[in-house]
Amino acid sequence: MRDNVAAVKTKGVFDQLLEHPLVQKGLEYLLEDADATLEEQIELTKIPAPSFMEEERGRVYKTKLELLGLADIQEDRHGNVFGTRYGNGKGPRIFVCAHLDTVFPNGTDIVVRQEDGKVYAPGISDDGRGLAAVLTLVRAFNETNIQTEGDIIFGATVGEEGLGDLRGVKGLFKDRNDIDGFISIEPGHPERITYLGTGSHRFHITYKGSGGHSFGDFGIPSPIHALGRAISKIGDIKTPAEPKTTFNVGTITGGTSVNTIAEEASMMLDMRSNSSEELMRLEERVMNILHTAAEEENNRWNSDKTAIEVTIKQVGDRPAGTQDPQSEIVETTVAAAASLGLNPELSQAFSTDSNVPISLGIPAVTLGGGGSDSGGFHTLEEYFDPTDAHLGPQNIFLTILGLVGVRDLTAPLLTKK
Repeated sequence: MRDNVAAVKTKGVFDQLLEHPLVQKGLEYLLEDADATLEEQIELTKIPAPSFMEEERGRVYKTKLELLGLADIQEDRHGNVFGTRYGNGKGPRIFVCAHLDTVFPNGTDIVVRQEDGKVYAPGISDDGRGLAAVLTLVRAFNETNIQTEGDIIFGATVGEEGLGDLRGVKGLFKDRNDIDGFISIEPGHPERITYLGTGSHRFHITYKGSGGHSFGDFGIPSPIHALGRAISKIGDIKTPAEPKTTFNVGTITGGTSVNTIAEEASMMLDMRSNSSEELMRLEERVMNILHTAAEEENNRWNSDKTAIEVTIKQVGDRPAGTQDPQSEIVETTVAAAASLGLNPELSQAFSTDSNVPISLGIPAVTLGGGGSDSGGFHTLEEYFDPTDAHLGPQNIFLTILGLVGVRDLTAPLLTKK
C-alpha cells in the first residue's frame, strides 16, 4: 500500500460497502445469476467473431445492452459497442469491458459440449466469459439501483486478438479523453490482477529475387536462403531475462517446388518485452539483421542483376505499459478481492486491452471473469469450469464501487481528472 493511512482508508471503504444492504443485495444477485450468466456465455460464444469480423456478435451484444437500459448506447466507428450508467457527475468515469473477437478463423465449427463439469468450446473462456461477466454486472446494478458518484461505461471492444492489434481500444482512446479508469475482463480467477502490459512489435518480412531453375540458374541469390540467414541470426540474439524480452518467427512461406529457386520468401516475426526501451533495442538489432541477411546472400553469389531485396511491413504495435503497484486502481482492486476473502496476487505482465490506457498514463487493470479453471486457450479444446464463477463478477462489482464511489456512502478511490 502507498502508506498506512491510505491502506486504512481503502479498507475502511470496503468495510462500509460490505455493510450496505444494497451492496449485499448486489453480491447475492451475482451468485443467483451465475447459471444465467453461464448460459449467456455459451450463447455469445456460439456467434462467430474472428478479428475484423465481429459485426454479428457486436450487433447481438448491443441489443443486450439496450435491453438492460443503459444510456447513450452506441457502436463507434471502430466497432466497439457500449452504453453508460451515469452517476451524479462528481466522481471519475470508468470503462468496463471485454473483447468481442476470437482467434478462430471464419468457418470454425463452434461446438459446445459439457463434460466432467466443464464447458468446452472455442472461445468459451477467451473472451466469452468476459462478455457474459459485463452483462451480469449491469444486471446487478439494475437490480440494486445503487447510485454512484462516477459514471460507468459498460461495453465490448473489437480487435483485441492477434493482428487485431488492440485496434478497438486504441481507437477508443484516440477518440475520447474523458475516461479516468479502465477495467478489462479476461478469463481467469479473480485473485489474479494484471496491472502491467507486455508490448509487442510484429512484422511481415519478405525477401524477393528473380527466381529460376535450381540447376540451370544455379548461382543467383535465393530469397529462401536469405530468409534462412536472417532466421539463424535472429535465433542467436540474447535477450534480457528482466525485463522479459522475447522473439519468435511464427510462420514462414515461399517457394514453388524442390527444383525452383524461389522468387520470394516471407516470415512473420513477433517481438515482445515488458519494457518499451528493451523492445526498441531488440527491434533495432533485428532490423540490422534483416538487411544484413540480404547483403550476405547477394555477396555470396556476387550478383547485381538478380540481387535480393527485403521488404519489411509492420503489422502489429502493442504498447508496453507500467504503473505503480501502489497506485489507486491497483490498491482498490487488491482491497476489493481481500474483502471477499480472496488472496489477491499481482501477476506478471500480459498483453490485454489494458496495455493502451496504461501506456497513456490512464489507470487500468485486467481482472479475471471467474471460474475455478480455464484452459486450452486459442485451441478447439478451450474449456471453462464454472465452479464458483460468481466470484469474478462479485470482485469486479466491488472494485467498480470502490473506484467510482457510492452516493452518500463512500467517496471515490479513483481520482477524477
